[in-house]
Amino acid sequence: MEFLKVNGIYKKFDNTEVLKGIDFTLEKGEVLSIIGSSGSGKTTLLRCLNLLERADKGTVEINGNLVIDAEAEAKYTDRQIREKRLHMGLVFQQFNLFPQYNVVDNLTLAPILRVKERKDLSKEQKNLEIEKIKSRALEMLQTVGLSEKARSYPCEISGGQQQRVAIARALMLNPDILCFDEPTSALDPELTGEVLKVIKSLKTSDRTMIIVTHEMEFAKNVSDKVIFMADGVIEEMGSPEDVFEFPKSQKLIAFLNKANETF
Repeated sequence: MEFLKVNGIYKKFDNTEVLKGIDFTLEKGEVLSIIGSSGSGKTTLLRCLNLLERADKGTVEINGNLVIDAEAEAKYTDRQIREKRLHMGLVFQQFNLFPQYNVVDNLTLAPILRVKERKDLSKEQKNLEIEKIKSRALEMLQTVGLSEKARSYPCEISGGQQQRVAIARALMLNPDILCFDEPTSALDPELTGEVLKVIKSLKTSDRTMIIVTHEMEFAKNVSDKVIFMADGVIEEMGSPEDVFEFPKSQKLIAFLNKANETF
C-alpha cells in the first residue's frame, strides 16, 4: 500500500504557475530525492506538502488518510493546520534555530508547548510528559552526534552542527515523513559531508524521507526514487540508476551535464 500519495498539486504565485500538477507516491521507508535547477518548483512543492504554502489544487494522503485537500485548506483552523503539519517534519536550508535558546531547549520548545496546551492531562501528567520530552531530546542529540553540545547556544557551534540540531529538532515530533530543503546549501564542503552522513544514517525501513538536494552523488547513493523537476512539472522520475545512468529527457541530460561540470 502507498504510504504517501501526492495527487495533482498546483500552485500559482500571481500569474506565474510554479507547480503544474505534481503526482507521485512513496512506500513506507523509501527515500525520495528531488533534483532540478533553481526555479523548477522543488522548494514550493515541499512547502505545499508542509502547509507552509497553500496549494491551489490537489490532495495529499498519508497512510490512507487524507491530510491535505487544497480546496478545503482555506477552511482549516490554525489548530488543524498545526496538527496536520505534525505529519511532516521539515529541515530548512538556514537552520532556523532560536538564538536565545540553547541546543536542548531548541529541541524541546515545541513539544513542551503542545503538552502544556493539552486539556486532557493533569498537572502531574503534564510534568511527566515534559520529563519524557527532555529525555527524548538527549536521545535525539545522541542520534546526530551532538550530546556534548546540549547546553551550547547556536552561536557557539558550527553551521554543520546547527543543521544537525535542526535535524534532531525535526525528529522530536516523530513525523510520518521527514523532509529536507537543500540542507547543505548554506554549508561549506567540509561541513556538508558531516550533515549528509547524519541524513544517510537516518535511513531505516520505517522512516520515509523527501530530500530536495543539489548533491547528485548523495542523491544517487541514498535514494530509492529520484524526481527531476523542470518548469513546475516532474520531467522524469525513477530509480537512481534510471535517472542518473539512463536519463531520457533532454532537460535532464542537460542538467546532469551541467552538474558534472560544476562538481
